[in-house]
Amino acid sequence: MAQRRPIAAGNWKMNPASQVEASDLASTLAVELVALTGADLVVFPPLPFLHAVAQRLAGTRLGLGAQNLHWEEKGAFTGEVSAAMLPAGVGWTLIGHSERRQYFCETDETVNKKLRAVLGRLMPIVCVGESLAERDAGQVEAVLERQVRGALDGIEFPAGFGPASSLQFAYEPVWAIGTGRAATPEQANEAMGHIRRVLAGLHGQEIAGRMRILYGGSVADKNVAEIMTQPEIDGALVGGASLNAEAFASIARQIAAARPG
Repeated sequence: MAQRRPIAAGNWKMNPASQVEASDLASTLAVELVALTGADLVVFPPLPFLHAVAQRLAGTRLGLGAQNLHWEEKGAFTGEVSAAMLPAGVGWTLIGHSERRQYFCETDETVNKKLRAVLGRLMPIVCVGESLAERDAGQVEAVLERQVRGALDGIEFPAGFGPASSLQFAYEPVWAIGTGRAATPEQANEAMGHIRRVLAGLHGQEIAGRMRILYGGSVADKNVAEIMTQPEIDGALVGGASLNAEAFASIARQIAAARPG
């Protein structure tokens, strides 16, 4: 089986403070990463900045994604945005980020609806992960299996499922997000191996082996090389460090270097 191509993804969350700052960050990243060819690169700015960032990234190696969207095309859903409403240049989306689940009542059911709405249109990254209480209670595998099965409920993949139509998962232990306390590489690899086993049970070894799984949770330029030594880890979903162009570029280079070929 061909080696999975790594991904360096930057989730800007509700940052930076202005469109000018977002545009400048995008421009700097495009310059910093112009020569990097060994990984897929994508950033997820806040929705109001997507159009401006898309203009700065046009013709560059960096992909652009939405942090969230609604599963319906249109309707009486105040404050929501559909995939059809996203500006040109947006090719990715996050689905079910832990902060969406924690603060905005996202469920496995809504994650499934969103995934159904975007498969074949955008490159989704579906986020899964356990809380500290769930880890301490020995429920990591049960939580991950429930979330993966819920996300994929009723979804089938054609025989030609491949990189152009694929989805990715991101393992984000909730207790490691924004805390500075990353999971150990071994903890992350163990959890991500379980995710892949669940995927294999649902859709077979071939699809599970080709699907990319990222790690997210206090990823930094000082720990990403060690994280990437683990065989199940295909890249990183980076939070705070992605707001610093130099740090994110360093992370992306280390991710690419970990999977040469």
